[in-house]
Amino acid sequence: MSESISGTTSEDPLFNLDDEKTDWIRSACRRFRILIIGRANAGKTTILQKVCNTTELPVVYNTEGKEIDPVILEASASRGLHNIEDEMVFKSNPGFVFHDSRGFEAGGIEELNKVKLFIESRSKEAWLPNKLHAIW
Repeated sequence: MSESISGTTSEDPLFNLDDEKTDWIRSACRRFRILIIGRANAGKTTILQKVCNTTELPVVYNTEGKEIDPVILEASASRGLHNIEDEMVFKSNPGFVFHDSRGFEAGGIEELNKVKLFIESRSKEAWLPNKLHAIW
């Protein structure tokens, strides 16, 4: 038995995901939800484009599921004119849903509180697809 840095072992059921377990996880949660945090105009969308192997802008959906103008992703002095609950999805990679902290600045208490509230509310979601799965 070998132990990893995270404390999981080779005998840990989550450590050894076979095809059946992987298929079950994918069927239970078709979309992996990720919060990306960074300062304004740091290139968060550009990083996501590289990860998703695309140059397209993501499709952005508001909390009602309606598509909104992706221009809000463009660098601007008006950071903060967004909703962290908005979902960004790249057509080339629809299995991932991204949430953008847009403008998470050092010393920005208001932004910090919005991010903390988002993380807290998503962690309490009962339905797996609505939970936050990763923070980057």
